Amino acid sequence: MQSMNISLPDPLKQFVDSQVAQGRYSSTSEYMRELIRADEKLKAEEQLEAKLLEGLNSPESELGKEDWKEIRNAALNILESRKARR
Repeated sequence: MQSMNISLPDPLKQFVDSQVAQGRYSSTSEYMRELIRADEKLKAEEQLEAKLLEGLNSPESELGKEDWKEIRNAALNILESRKARR
């Protein structure tokens, strides 16, 4: 595993330290890894949504805007139920 040094303003450093102190993370490194993973997941979701929209807007698509809204709402409901189980 490689190391990386970062500089933070005092308020951000205090926030990170408070997250670790609350016991949610065992170290600053674990907290930073979790942030990066969350950002990575967000970017992947954005790419997926862009590709889905591209497909929906293509002439070959049989789905309309209402279909997409239903699919999106169903997916959001699944995500919310998963979050609730954690």
